[in-house]
Amino acid sequence: MKEAQLSKKLAKQVARTNAEFELIKEGDRVLVGLSGGKDSLTLIHALKYIQKVAPYDFSFKAVTISYGMGENYDFLRKHCEEYGIEYDVYETEIFDIAKEKIRKNSSYCSFFSRMRRGALYTYALEYGFNKLALGHHLDDAIESFFMNMFYNGAMRAMPPIYKTQKGLYVIRPLIEVRESQTRGFVKRNDFMAIGDEACPAMRFDIKEPYVRENMKEFVRELESRFPDVVKYIRASFRHIHDDTFFDKTRLKL
Repeated sequence: MKEAQLSKKLAKQVARTNAEFELIKEGDRVLVGLSGGKDSLTLIHALKYIQKVAPYDFSFKAVTISYGMGENYDFLRKHCEEYGIEYDVYETEIFDIAKEKIRKNSSYCSFFSRMRRGALYTYALEYGFNKLALGHHLDDAIESFFMNMFYNGAMRAMPPIYKTQKGLYVIRPLIEVRESQTRGFVKRNDFMAIGDEACPAMRFDIKEPYVRENMKEFVRELESRFPDVVKYIRASFRHIHDDTFFDKTRLKL
């Protein structure tokens, strides 16, 4: 059975995050959303690593959401077989639904993201998984934080773990890993990764997802001016003084 090579830094970060936030416990059945991109590929192999070193047993299965566009995921199935990872493709009609629901020249990215997440929830609950693992990393959390601040007027990021209304736990084992590390992992192991070209939104007359791209550029600019800024943003996510903002319910009076 093949085994992917994780860097010591990546392996340590994933193991530490898993232990600190108790993302995976004894007997858990974890469903992993596998798009075939660099982040989700890193995630399935990170979970294989945790399985190897954790002092408890758990199982996980990778599933790819098919949008109903005639996609061929044979290469992902072969990849999972080679590395001993249970795998399935969940067929949906998301693409046809999108043609009916979304207006021309609208931003499709958030729509497909919500539909894909909903399909993963449905699969997980139908087949008895108690946790869903997603491949969000630290850059995603930072970009989302600034997007919420600049565009929604809210202080919000991405938690390592949360519970949905239906009782399913969503976990993010890579939440303290940088995007450059997932890119490096795929390159080091010579894996083929799917890029944005596979997104179904690319088949529509759409607006580019400029908000997310603006945030990526904003964070890159911050890092170029302040090299340690990501380290301090990560630290700030752990040191929250919520009584210092303009929310009367949180003030210490």
